[in-house]
Amino acid sequence: MNKTLLGLAVCAAAPLADAAGQAENPSEPFATQQISRAGTQASVAGPEDYFSGRVRVDPLFPASSPINASGAYVTFEPGARSAWHTHPAGQRLVVVSGVGLTQEWGKPVQEIHPGDVIVCPPGVKHWHGAAATSAMTHLAVTGAVDGKSVQWLEKVSDDQYNAR
Repeated sequence: MNKTLLGLAVCAAAPLADAAGQAENPSEPFATQQISRAGTQASVAGPEDYFSGRVRVDPLFPASSPINASGAYVTFEPGARSAWHTHPAGQRLVVVSGVGLTQEWGKPVQEIHPGDVIVCPPGVKHWHGAAATSAMTHLAVTGAVDGKSVQWLEKVSDDQYNAR
C-alpha cells in the first residue's frame, strides 16, 4: 500500500507509572493512545496503474517508527484485482468478507475466504483480488523498508486471472 494513502492511528506504550499514576522519571512525558475514529479518513480509489476493476482503499494507519507497517482495508468489486507486485518487508492479509483469489508467481491461483490469513514473504511476486462473482475485502498490513512498502509490476492478464 502506498504510505501516503494511509491515515494515522498509533498506539504508544506509556512509561511505567507508580500507584498514583506518576511516571517513574518525572522528566519523561506520558505517552497516550491515539484514536482515529471510523469514517474520519477518506476512502481512496485503487489507482488504475496498479489495479484492474473497481477497488477501494480505506486507510487505517501508516508505517511509523514504533511499528514499521501500514494497514488498510482494501475492497475489490467482483473481478477486480491488483497488479503483480512484491513487498520489500512482506505483507499479511486477513480476508474479512467475500470470496477472493490470490496467486504467487509460478503457482496455481487459490481461492480465499473470510478468516483466511495470507502471509506474503518479502520479495515474493504475487497478486490478490476478488473472485469473478463476489466482492472481497481484506485487511492488509504491510511492512516498509526505507519508506517503501510495495514494488508494482505488470498487470494480471485475463488469462492469468481465469487460470484455475
